[in-house]
Amino acid sequence: MFQTKIVAGASKADLYRDLARELRGLMSGERDPIANAANASALIYTTLPDLNWAGFYFLRSPDELVLGPFQGRPACIRIPVGKGVCGTTVERRHSILVEDVHAFPGHIACDAASRSELVVPLIREGRVIGVLDLDAPIPSRFDAEDQAGIEEIARLYVAGSDAL
Repeated sequence: MFQTKIVAGASKADLYRDLARELRGLMSGERDPIANAANASALIYTTLPDLNWAGFYFLRSPDELVLGPFQGRPACIRIPVGKGVCGTTVERRHSILVEDVHAFPGHIACDAASRSELVVPLIREGRVIGVLDLDAPIPSRFDAEDQAGIEEIARLYVAGSDAL
């Protein structure tokens, strides 16, 4: 049985270090990308405060992301590359931190409760294969420390999972 060992009240740096350690433990000996994405999204959702959605979208064609494992309310199933925060992240090939989703041009409102968002590209061998997406019901939930921490989680996921 899995039990998280993350200490409440830790600094953000410590929180993300512990989150990465927990993810490595969950993925140890498992290379299936769907199983690892499911556990990663559950770990993130239950560990990080003030989230209303945490999950994956995978690039299933050159121009479209498709919903993968997630935690939270039902979500948009398909997102065109270049549209919304997730599709724009694929197009730009770098993380996007949005303090207020209502101010992001072309934001796709899958959950009306979302107010801020952090999307990190999943990159394997120089190619974007998907994104890791976090939503929060409060504006300005994410900062540079969150971005760096989730970028490391995304890197660990890609390194520890076989290609889809």
